[in-house]
Amino acid sequence: MSAEPSSEDKDVIAASLQRMGLLASGEAFTAQTLVGGVSGDVWHVKIAGGREMIVKRALPRLRVEAEWKAPAERASAEADWFRLVAEFDPRIVPEVLGEDRAHHIFAMEYLPPDTHKLWKTELAAGRADNAFAAAVGERLAHIHAFTANREDVMHDFAHDAQFHALRLEPYLLHSAKKHPDLAPRIRALSDGVAKARIALMQGDISPKNILIGPDGPVFLDAETACYGDPAFDLAFCLNHLLLKCVWHKKFKAAYLQSFAALADAYLENVTWEEPADIEARAAALLPALLLARIDGKSPVEYLTAEKDKAAVREAARKLFAAKDVKLREVAAQWSAAFK
Repeated sequence: MSAEPSSEDKDVIAASLQRMGLLASGEAFTAQTLVGGVSGDVWHVKIAGGREMIVKRALPRLRVEAEWKAPAERASAEADWFRLVAEFDPRIVPEVLGEDRAHHIFAMEYLPPDTHKLWKTELAAGRADNAFAAAVGERLAHIHAFTANREDVMHDFAHDAQFHALRLEPYLLHSAKKHPDLAPRIRALSDGVAKARIALMQGDISPKNILIGPDGPVFLDAETACYGDPAFDLAFCLNHLLLKCVWHKKFKAAYLQSFAALADAYLENVTWEEPADIEARAAALLPALLLARIDGKSPVEYLTAEKDKAAVREAARKLFAAKDVKLREVAAQWSAAFK
């Protein structure tokens, strides 16, 4: 879905693209506002002559029901993440075309939907490709390996305040307030992620932010990038595959197969620590993230029925009660909970 931007926004786009050197003064262009983002404005821009690009602007207050503010400087973190990952493998991120840091805006390559389908859309239709899920896990692990134990990356992505504002507070800590008996454990998990200095987290590894490109996965929306615990990325993505089992129960088996394929491929490519260690942290984070997407500031939009929310809460609580479980055991418990 898209809509025409306001005249004011068109002026913002024009001025920013001119500052980036991507638009000449007076040069004609059209723009469409892409609908769906909560953290900022996303415009599809077409410039005379056939050039196309995506222009993103971060907002200081996110578009959700609860009050949720975050530093707009996160736009720079996203552009920096794209550039860094492109050094390792340019196929898995869009190219950054220009940046207007002072105004928290940047432009990136436009990837057309006919060649880059959205993974979330495919999953919603029941098209769960295990080979693609495995590729997501493998390439995510490669990104983490590329950044693990690097002082330069740790320095450049020391975005702890941004990550707290965008992930730890609205997801984990906000939901902890609604579950007082679990709050100490959830806060401990949040604290563990906050203090970790292992590898670069993208912070929003989700099917809605992954395109199915000709060469495999393409990762989007990296404004939450921060040096920390890579287990957060793994758990964040696996969490969505579990929740989709509740959304479309008829595709549960396929979603859980993708869960296993992604987890296995990721763990097979962990080189910076013992795979069992990061698996344990990811498994421990999963029940907290499940509750966060029901009772946090950004609940998943596709689970609206109270019975489904209650069922997720109950199943997550059972996972909290289990100790030292592996990811496949998490999937098995989830499968049993949603027959």
